Amino acid sequence: ILLLLPAGIFFAAFFLLPMVQLFFIGGSGNTGWAAYAAILTNANYFSSLVATLGVAAATTVATLLISGISGVFLQRHKFPGNAALVAMLTFPLAFPGVVIGFMIIMLAGRQGLIGQISEAITGDKVVFAYSMAGLFLGYVYFSVPRTILTVMAAAEKLDPKLEEAARSLGASPWRVVLDVIIPGLKPAFIS
Repeated sequence: ILLLLPAGIFFAAFFLLPMVQLFFIGGSGNTGWAAYAAILTNANYFSSLVATLGVAAATTVATLLISGISGVFLQRHKFPGNAALVAMLTFPLAFPGVVIGFMIIMLAGRQGLIGQISEAITGDKVVFAYSMAGLFLGYVYFSVPRTILTVMAAAEKLDPKLEEAARSLGASPWRVVLDVIIPGLKPAFIS
């Protein structure tokens, strides 16, 4: 318990106290504590909440799918250029979120590359940087490198003998993935 005391003090000072202060500031406005109920009673706030949760859920699912498949593949299959590919996939770790947002605008904004190419091909300019699709793309691009590294570390610890045992007992490749690989990667997926 004494060893956890410094971490607890740090957590209280830099997370709990600011959150309590923000909670009281939020309740001290013109509408008082009813401001917190507005998220459920005001249609604009509620639709923003639903959109935020939808983008977060879709981002999580897409990130886990992309990172799960590519992380396990890159960990198990060593080939010339493997290290370069991992470096390219984790390159977004070097950028803050603002730079990634700007990249999405440069690709899919009004003057973006995707719009110029789509206009040249179809005559219509495709612009989605300022929509939920742009947010989704930015968040996936920002999240995939972090998840790939976590999945690769977990995939390195998977015991290949368990997969061999499942195959020798007649499990199909999909059953091996569902019953052996995914449960083995569950801690990485949760984190």
